[in-house]
Amino acid sequence: MIEIRAAGQPGTEPADAFVAGVGAGPQFEGAARWALEALGAGTAEYLAAADFQGKPGQVAVLPGAAGYGSIVFVGLGDDPDAETVRKAAGTAGRAMRRRRTVATALHDLGIPGAASAAAQGFALGQYSFHRHLSDPKPAVTEWLGFAGADDGEIEEARRGLVVAEAVSLARDLINESPVNKSPATLAGIAEEIGERTGVRVRVYDEAEITAERFGGLLGVNAGAANPARMVELWYEPEDARAFVAFVGKGIVFDSGGLSLKPAEAMETMKTDMSGAAAVFGAVQAIATLGLPVKVLGIAPLTENMPGGSAVRPGDVLEARNGKTIEVLNTDAEGRLVLADGLSLAAEAGPDLVVDIATLTGACMVALGLKIAGVIGTDEGVAAVEAAAAACGERVWRLPLPDDYRKLIDSDVADMKNTGGRYGGAITAALLLREFTGDLPWAHLDIAGPARAAEDEFYVTKGGTGFGVRTLVAVAEHLAADGS
Repeated sequence: MIEIRAAGQPGTEPADAFVAGVGAGPQFEGAARWALEALGAGTAEYLAAADFQGKPGQVAVLPGAAGYGSIVFVGLGDDPDAETVRKAAGTAGRAMRRRRTVATALHDLGIPGAASAAAQGFALGQYSFHRHLSDPKPAVTEWLGFAGADDGEIEEARRGLVVAEAVSLARDLINESPVNKSPATLAGIAEEIGERTGVRVRVYDEAEITAERFGGLLGVNAGAANPARMVELWYEPEDARAFVAFVGKGIVFDSGGLSLKPAEAMETMKTDMSGAAAVFGAVQAIATLGLPVKVLGIAPLTENMPGGSAVRPGDVLEARNGKTIEVLNTDAEGRLVLADGLSLAAEAGPDLVVDIATLTGACMVALGLKIAGVIGTDEGVAAVEAAAAACGERVWRLPLPDDYRKLIDSDVADMKNTGGRYGGAITAALLLREFTGDLPWAHLDIAGPARAAEDEFYVTKGGTGFGVRTLVAVAEHLAADGS
């Protein structure tokens, strides 16, 4: 990752590029006006001819001036906020991938949180997954200088970068090939996070998974050659003001099991462990930031494969809390492993439980590919909504009506794992509720935003790491509320 550093006022310290934000119109104020004047006569006319209007997503790269190799204008649009800054910085980050040193004034806009957003957006915009390319071209930026920033802004930017690094970790895990991220391999990565951050890690192997009665996880894993793992990550600061548990779905590859997916639908199923990846990243960031909140991260990890011993439609599984689930569709497997993960979380007695999963296509139908669904108790949903709004990840509340519970009634078990064609995101959440121990709880269905089809602002094509920032913000808000 790049280094965040303080830089002199615009024009006093050379760099390969200088980035300034421009309002809609375009409106050149502050550092942007200085840059426009430094470039000299005719620059405004050139930008007008290029139809640069300061809209979000617009970028103009001009030959440099005043010691900068290039001057970069990025659009902020009307009434910018921290998310606008994050998007503008991401656009600049992508454009400046081949510049080794970059200075910016995106923090100096009078917008709360701008320094953090600028660091996050720039770093995430430069992200690429190139591990398997024979001729990789990673970003070469070594440092991002904040022109005229004070110590507080630099600290804020560095903390923002910590979160960007956690999102990048999640993206790496999601984008990795399924053959290279078996449950055991991911459990090893959790242990590496523990070694770096001091987080305590417990990994349940196949014998312990059986002994601990993780029946949902065992059922989904039954058809796979690679054994399952259940992972706990414990961050336990002495000054903890609250206790939150995060549970992430970790299906490292989802074939659908015996209810086999079409071949085309399997092409992106390495993404089905995005919830676990988000939990890994969030716990790493929370521990690195030293937030005064106790955190339990849980990740049930397995493949869902159609082997000869695979769970069959009609089989009944018993989850850790003793409740039974009739499996009618083996491709509705995420809720089965989450049943065990949520049961384990509830036993610890946290103040709040948040689970995160690429759970249902129904949520994608309802909300599209860029907005996550959030369902749960009033307290849990409110906590996630506030956190998501603060960090710029979009979520939308879906209802959890009690009268829909009968849709997952089973004739032979406590419930069945499908609820019919309609309202699939809701019926899946109703099943999850059975395993939350009546604690404050929120379920994040990230089936849409976990993967991006194209680059946009600070989001790059492939795994997005969606949810890491929201989970970190949940912890930050709990820390503030408990102070």
